[in-house]
Amino acid sequence: MDDTPLNEATDGAPDAMPSVLFVEDDERFAGEVGEELTARGFSVHLEHTGPAGLAAARASQYDLMIVDRMLPELDGLSIIETLRAQNIYTPVLVLSALSAVDDRVSGLKAGGDDYLTKPFAMEELAARLEALMRRPNDTRATMLRVGPIEMDLIERSVRRDGRDIDLLPREFRLLEYLMRRPNRVLTRTMLLEDVWNYRFIPQTNLVDVHIGKLRRKIDGPGETPLIQSIRGAGFMLRVAD
Repeated sequence: MDDTPLNEATDGAPDAMPSVLFVEDDERFAGEVGEELTARGFSVHLEHTGPAGLAAARASQYDLMIVDRMLPELDGLSIIETLRAQNIYTPVLVLSALSAVDDRVSGLKAGGDDYLTKPFAMEELAARLEALMRRPNDTRATMLRVGPIEMDLIERSVRRDGRDIDLLPREFRLLEYLMRRPNRVLTRTMLLEDVWNYRFIPQTNLVDVHIGKLRRKIDGPGETPLIQSIRGAGFMLRVAD
């Protein structure tokens, strides 16, 4: 199912609240901070493990991330390093109970944009998030280019060989997921978990329906088909190396 109102990403809607991905293993603490941020005008999506946080960050375009340093299965700094290596430059505020200078330096060297130690005042957290949103982002990667397709993550626009392609928010998210993993077989389970944020896999043709709609928009008349069905496996955005 799609996220609850507290956990809803903006999907690029105009004039939407700033979207925040908050990865924190203390569920009670995460809920309390999430409610406070929601009351202050943010749209908050919660995840409670490292792998789940990484998957959410890959699947959606958030305005900001808050990542606890110590997380089960995959620590917060590893999440940040993985995202930066994949050219995902969402601003990240690192939360930690570790306050030594070396710990703060490690968080920033891993690719974090700010570092806040626990405990903290909500006023300071909100102010730091607002400051991150005001930072110029012209040095950050805001364009994806795969084969003939170009995606602008800021304008939320897509073009193929200069042809504008009008996509719905879910189609945009699906195409972004494909473009970040070109020439890789992506299973229906992967897409349901990472694009739709399902935590269980129902019997549904949801992926096939959306792939069909996206394919009709991406592959115009006379153009080489890019979105391939891999029989018995899933789908692939196939482009020349």
